[in-house]
Parts: sequence; structure tokens; C-alpha cells
Amino acid sequence: MALADYIDNKPVIETKRLIIRPMTVLDVPALKKWMPDRSIYTYWGKGPSKAEKDPELLFEKTERPTKSFHLGIADKKDNEVIGDLWVYLIENDRMAQIAIRLSKDKHGKGYGTEALSAMTRFCFENTELQRLWTQVDVRNVASSRMLEKCGYKKEGLIRQGKMVNTWCDYYIYGILKTDTRLSDD
Repeated sequence: MALADYIDNKPVIETKRLIIRPMTVLDVPALKKWMPDRSIYTYWGKGPSKAEKDPELLFEKTERPTKSFHLGIADKKDNEVIGDLWVYLIENDRMAQIAIRLSKDKHGKGYGTEALSAMTRFCFENTELQRLWTQVDVRNVASSRMLEKCGYKKEGLIRQGKMVNTWCDYYIYGILKTDTRLSDD
């Protein structure tokens, strides 16, 4: 399979506790519980957008076909979306940036590690992507720890660089398809 195979039909990925899947308007009540919470944007590089403050707006526009993914992270117990993740800024179908965020009440419970590990494996096993990377504010120790558990390597430090809309020190983390340690859920 290739990224092009997912332009119109985004993947659904299951783990022990999670379903990583496209979000729908039916997810708005769950998104309203956590998405507007300013505390989850502390290290995100920006505050909540208008659509993040009012998640109904996320579903007003018809989504353009794209190779990028923006998927919800749903708890298998009740199918409620507790976070989301992206695979985006895809370059030559070889490299992409990845990002993840979770509802504050789900922090520290392994959900992020489980979702990121599954998405990383999916990208390397089901697409032609060879490298995934991300940026992490140096103060975000929990995200650095999660990335390292998932096999991502700290590749560098950008001092006083621009991360989204914020000037800060941030790390670059990356993982290659050829890296031997791809973490399990």
C-alpha cells in the first residue's frame, strides 16, 4: 500500500485500548470536553484555534483529499475521542511530521505511547514513508519521554527557534523505518 491509497479512505488502527480513526461530527461532544482546554496547549506552540474552541466548526467544511492524516484517538471502552494525531507535511512520500495530543485527564496513563507506537508502525508497514519527525518544546519532559519510549531519537536542539507560533528552545526527534526498535503498544 502507499500514502495515495489513503487519500480518500483514512486508516483505522486498533491497539489494546484504543481505536485510531477518522473523526466525525458525532465526536463533537467528546471533543468539547478537552479540545478547548488551554492547558493542553502549554507546549503546543499556539493556543486553541476558533475550531478547537468550538469543535463543531471542524466539520463544517468538506475536507480536501490529502495524503496527510488527522485522526482521533478513541478509547475502546466507549469509543470516545480522547486525543488526536497528525501525519502531515509529507515530503516526496518519504518523510512526514507527526504530532499527538491528549485530553489532560488521559496524560500519564500510556495512551500517548500506545497511539504513537501504533501510528509509527502503521506508517512504516503500510506506506512508503521512511522517516517520521517532530518538534518538542524542551520544557515538555513528558512528550520527550513518550517519544523515546516509542523509539524516536533526539536529533538536535533548536535554540530560540519558531515552533508553530511560539519562539522557544525545542528538540527535533526522529525515527527511521530502518531503526531496529519500533516499540509495541
